[in-house]
Amino acid sequence: MLSIADNYFSQFELPVGYDIDLDRLNGQFRELQTIVHPDRYAAAEDEQRLQAIKLSSYLNEAYETLKSPLRRAGYLLQMQGVDIEQVEQSDLDPELLFEQLRLRESLAELPKDESALERLEELHHATSAKLAQRQREFADFLAEASLGQARKLFHELQFLTKLQAEIEKAEDAIV
Repeated sequence: MLSIADNYFSQFELPVGYDIDLDRLNGQFRELQTIVHPDRYAAAEDEQRLQAIKLSSYLNEAYETLKSPLRRAGYLLQMQGVDIEQVEQSDLDPELLFEQLRLRESLAELPKDESALERLEELHHATSAKLAQRQREFADFLAEASLGQARKLFHELQFLTKLQAEIEKAEDAIV
């Protein structure tokens, strides 16, 4: 039976880094899941069934982490020994916080009907562009081993990802 690798990247035979081949990740995940899926071990001994459940759960967690740009960023920082749970005041740019507040207020003030769709699309596009830019910057800082800068960008990525989800939720509520 398959065993748990040292890290999520090696589990899927991917190089450690922010930019990954998502098609390869998806293919490797499907292949590995077929090997360890608990249904394949339904008639096996208790120990083998338990191991299959454990491995399947691990693969799901590893896959979801690497698939998500935000979770992948956090995982990479944690692999470098960076504590991403503690947020220092110096990690949060006051200009970023003000911008986030302004964007959330404008989102809350939008009407809850189709007349808001154009503005929501503009917000979605602007947020997506900023998120993509910050992800590239994060990858650069990580490659340069500028972990302090990467950590600050990680917290910004958290804000932008949450804002993006709120915009998408508002769009879905209208459509």
